[in-house]
Amino acid sequence: MSTATTDETATTDETIRYTADVVLLAAGHVLLIERGWDPFKGRWALPGGHVDAGETSLAAAARELEEETGITVPAVGLRQVGAFDAPGRDPRGRYVSVAYTATLPIPVRPKAGDDATAARWWPLNALPDLAFDHADILARATAG
Repeated sequence: MSTATTDETATTDETIRYTADVVLLAAGHVLLIERGWDPFKGRWALPGGHVDAGETSLAAAARELEEETGITVPAVGLRQVGAFDAPGRDPRGRYVSVAYTATLPIPVRPKAGDDATAARWWPLNALPDLAFDHADILARATAG
């Protein structure tokens, strides 16, 4: 019996980090945070962050939104946009993010917190250059 391994069966484990992001929309605007540290320090991004141990991505999305912007949207009010897992989407390594969206009738005044240095509503037709692959996430959330 042979125990040789071929390239077809060999695998390489990689560390994968699990995150959640939120596309919060209101009156033709999207809520963005200014990142307080690298990667992309000073750039605008969707609110989001790491999923904690024992937490679902849905619960993490609602928590991160509140921590970074002071705006509360119950988890039941968030709708999944999709999973984003392209290699290289984050310069720190392999990250898989599940993105969620919700729409408010009018913009609510945000208050930056946690690792966000600012939070503000941006018109969908006048967005800054977004960090990570957040422009792709936003495009999918607003498609159709």
